[in-house]
Amino acid sequence: MNTLRNRQLAKIHVAKAQLKLSDDIYRGILLELGGVDSSKDLDEAGRARVLDHFRQLGFEYGRGKSKSRGKAFASYPGRPTNMEDEDRGPMLRKIEALLTIGHKPWAYADGIARRVCKIQKVAWCRPDELHAVVGVLASNAKRYGWGETKTAAK
Repeated sequence: MNTLRNRQLAKIHVAKAQLKLSDDIYRGILLELGGVDSSKDLDEAGRARVLDHFRQLGFEYGRGKSKSRGKAFASYPGRPTNMEDEDRGPMLRKIEALLTIGHKPWAYADGIARRVCKIQKVAWCRPDELHAVVGVLASNAKRYGWGETKTAAK
Protein backbone atom coordinates (compact mmCIF):
# COMPACT_ATOMS: atom_id res chain seq x y z
CA MET A 1 0.00 0.00 0.00
CA ASN A 2 2.84 2.38 0.83
CA THR A 3 4.49 1.72 -2.53
CA LEU A 4 1.26 2.68 -4.33
CA ARG A 5 1.19 5.93 -2.37
CA ASN A 6 4.83 6.63 -3.23
CA ARG A 7 4.25 5.91 -6.93
CA GLN A 8 1.23 8.22 -6.98
CA LEU A 9 3.18 10.99 -5.23
CA ALA A 10 6.02 10.54 -7.71
CA LYS A 11 3.56 10.83 -10.62
CA ILE A 12 2.13 14.01 -9.10
CA HIS A 13 5.59 15.57 -8.91
CA VAL A 14 6.49 14.45 -12.43
CA ALA A 15 3.22 15.98 -13.66
CA LYS A 16 3.97 19.25 -11.89
CA ALA A 17 7.33 19.42 -13.67
CA GLN A 18 6.00 18.25 -17.06
CA LEU A 19 3.13 20.75 -16.99
CA LYS A 20 5.54 23.46 -15.77
CA LEU A 21 3.23 24.50 -12.96
CA SER A 22 4.37 27.27 -10.66
CA ASP A 23 4.38 26.44 -6.96
CA ASP A 24 1.39 28.73 -6.32
CA ILE A 25 -0.74 27.11 -9.03
CA TYR A 26 0.31 23.62 -7.92
CA ARG A 27 -0.61 24.28 -4.30
CA GLY A 28 -3.90 25.86 -5.41
CA ILE A 29 -4.79 22.67 -7.28
CA LEU A 30 -3.90 20.58 -4.24
CA LEU A 31 -6.04 22.81 -2.01
CA GLU A 32 -8.98 22.80 -4.41
CA LEU A 33 -9.01 19.08 -5.19
CA GLY A 34 -7.63 17.58 -1.99
CA GLY A 35 -8.12 20.19 0.70
CA VAL A 36 -4.40 20.20 1.55
CA ASP A 37 -1.41 22.31 0.56
CA SER A 38 1.11 19.45 0.32
CA SER A 39 0.84 16.28 -1.75
CA LYS A 40 2.14 14.17 1.14
CA ASP A 41 -1.08 14.99 3.04
CA LEU A 42 -3.40 13.77 0.25
CA ASP A 43 -5.47 10.66 0.89
CA GLU A 44 -5.89 8.02 -1.81
CA ALA A 45 -9.00 9.64 -3.30
CA GLY A 46 -7.31 13.05 -3.30
CA ARG A 47 -4.26 11.68 -5.11
CA ALA A 48 -6.54 10.10 -7.72
CA ARG A 49 -8.44 13.40 -8.23
CA VAL A 50 -5.20 15.36 -8.62
CA LEU A 51 -3.74 12.85 -11.09
CA ASP A 52 -6.99 12.84 -13.12
CA HIS A 53 -6.92 16.65 -13.21
CA PHE A 54 -3.29 16.63 -14.39
CA ARG A 55 -4.20 14.13 -17.14
CA GLN A 56 -6.95 16.51 -18.29
CA LEU A 57 -4.31 19.25 -18.46
CA GLY A 58 -2.18 17.07 -20.77
CA PHE A 59 0.02 15.07 -18.42
CA GLU A 60 1.11 11.72 -19.86
CA TYR A 61 2.95 9.15 -17.76
CA GLY A 62 4.51 5.92 -18.83
CA ARG A 63 7.16 4.46 -21.08
CA GLY A 64 7.47 6.35 -24.34
CA LYS A 65 4.64 8.73 -23.54
CA SER A 66 6.33 11.41 -21.48
CA LYS A 67 6.74 14.61 -23.45
CA SER A 68 10.09 15.36 -21.87
CA ARG A 69 11.53 11.97 -22.84
CA GLY A 70 10.67 11.63 -26.51
CA LYS A 71 12.73 10.09 -29.30
CA ALA A 72 15.33 12.85 -29.19
CA PHE A 73 15.99 12.16 -25.52
CA ALA A 74 16.21 8.41 -25.97
CA SER A 75 18.72 8.72 -28.80
CA TYR A 76 21.13 10.82 -26.73
CA PRO A 77 21.82 9.23 -23.33
CA GLY A 78 22.63 11.91 -20.79
CA ARG A 79 20.86 14.66 -22.75
CA PRO A 80 19.66 17.37 -20.34
CA THR A 81 15.94 17.70 -19.84
CA ASN A 82 16.21 21.49 -19.47
CA MET A 83 16.96 22.13 -23.14
CA GLU A 84 13.94 24.43 -23.39
CA ASP A 85 15.02 26.68 -20.51
CA GLU A 86 14.81 30.33 -21.44
CA ASP A 87 18.27 31.23 -20.16
CA ARG A 88 20.15 27.92 -20.62
CA GLY A 89 18.41 26.47 -23.68
CA PRO A 90 20.30 28.30 -26.43
CA MET A 91 23.70 27.40 -24.99
CA LEU A 92 22.66 23.78 -24.35
CA ARG A 93 21.51 23.51 -27.97
CA LYS A 94 24.87 24.94 -29.12
CA ILE A 95 26.62 22.31 -26.96
CA GLU A 96 24.41 19.63 -28.49
CA ALA A 97 25.31 20.79 -32.00
CA LEU A 98 29.04 20.72 -31.22
CA LEU A 99 28.74 17.26 -29.66
CA THR A 100 26.84 16.04 -32.71
CA ILE A 101 29.42 17.20 -35.25
CA GLY A 102 32.19 15.78 -33.10
CA HIS A 103 30.35 12.46 -32.61
CA LYS A 104 30.72 12.83 -28.85
CA PRO A 105 28.26 11.76 -26.11
CA TRP A 106 26.76 14.09 -23.51
CA ALA A 107 29.17 12.55 -21.00
CA TYR A 108 31.94 14.39 -22.90
CA ALA A 109 30.26 17.73 -22.11
CA ASP A 110 29.72 16.61 -18.51
CA GLY A 111 33.46 15.93 -18.27
CA ILE A 112 34.25 19.42 -19.54
CA ALA A 113 31.80 20.91 -17.02
CA ARG A 114 33.53 18.96 -14.22
CA ARG A 115 36.98 20.06 -15.33
CA VAL A 116 36.24 23.71 -16.18
CA CYS A 117 33.33 24.66 -13.89
CA LYS A 118 33.69 22.09 -11.07
CA ILE A 119 30.06 21.03 -11.66
CA GLN A 120 29.07 17.38 -12.17
CA LYS A 121 26.58 17.81 -15.03
CA VAL A 122 26.49 20.35 -17.85
CA ALA A 123 22.71 20.65 -17.29
CA TRP A 124 23.39 22.14 -13.86
CA CYS A 125 25.67 24.91 -15.13
CA ARG A 126 24.68 28.57 -15.04
CA PRO A 127 24.53 30.41 -18.38
CA ASP A 128 27.98 32.00 -17.88
CA GLU A 129 29.45 28.56 -17.14
CA LEU A 130 27.80 27.16 -20.26
CA HIS A 131 29.70 29.79 -22.28
CA ALA A 132 32.94 28.34 -20.93
CA VAL A 133 31.88 24.80 -21.91
CA VAL A 134 30.97 26.02 -25.42
CA GLY A 135 34.38 27.68 -25.68
CA VAL A 136 36.20 24.46 -24.84
CA LEU A 137 34.03 22.46 -27.26
CA ALA A 138 34.58 25.02 -30.02
CA SER A 139 38.35 24.94 -29.53
CA ASN A 140 38.28 21.12 -29.56
CA ALA A 141 36.21 21.22 -32.76
CA LYS A 142 38.81 23.47 -34.37
CA ARG A 143 41.77 21.51 -33.00
CA TYR A 144 40.48 18.10 -34.06
CA GLY A 145 38.70 19.18 -37.26
CA TRP A 146 35.19 18.17 -36.25
CA GLY A 147 32.77 18.60 -39.13
CA GLU A 148 35.44 19.09 -41.77
CA THR A 149 35.14 16.97 -44.84
CA LYS A 150 38.17 15.03 -45.95
CA THR A 151 39.03 15.70 -49.60
CA ALA A 152 41.47 13.71 -51.66
CA ALA A 153 44.62 15.50 -52.81
CA LYS A 154 44.72 16.29 -56.53
